[in-house]
Amino acid sequence: MKQVPIGVSARHIHLSKEHIEQLFGAGYDLKPLKPLSQPGQFAAEETVMVTGPKGRFEKVRILGPARGKSQLEVSRTDAFALGMQPPVRESGNIEGTPGIKVTGPQGEVELAEGVIIAARHIHFHTEDAAKWGIVDKQKLTVRVEGERGLTFDNVVARVSDQYAMDMHIDTDEANAAGVQNGDLGVIIG
Repeated sequence: MKQVPIGVSARHIHLSKEHIEQLFGAGYDLKPLKPLSQPGQFAAEETVMVTGPKGRFEKVRILGPARGKSQLEVSRTDAFALGMQPPVRESGNIEGTPGIKVTGPQGEVELAEGVIIAARHIHFHTEDAAKWGIVDKQKLTVRVEGERGLTFDNVVARVSDQYAMDMHIDTDEANAAGVQNGDLGVIIG
């Protein structure tokens, strides 16, 4: 049985070094609050406010370290509250996506693009993927059991020797399936 731990991804933002400095001040470095499931990744102490056409969210957690491009990841429900219709995309694929205003304690940034609903995906370490015959970008099907069990299709495999095995779904998907962090899914196809 190919079991994979599940991590529920709440709305969050990844920021470039340039945008961190615009929002928090020159030379500013994010302060790690707690480590995430992927090696070297962390939830930062810092939060920002994001404002869309119809609504805003305060205290949106920044995930570190700094990225090459800034990107806001939301659920479909979050997108409705903001008044947006972002596409479902793999992280980092932000070309042609909606933008948003980001406000920090030292300034604000108007992102021209970067709002996505993250495609559900599984991070695989290269060795785990090879053991199970899985290749990068392969689409998988994952079954979650339980009172509200369901099957997730089009789960993108992301393979790297920098990853630890972990499936990421957003809060809407987790709520629909009755899933919490650390629950297990089974790859069935």
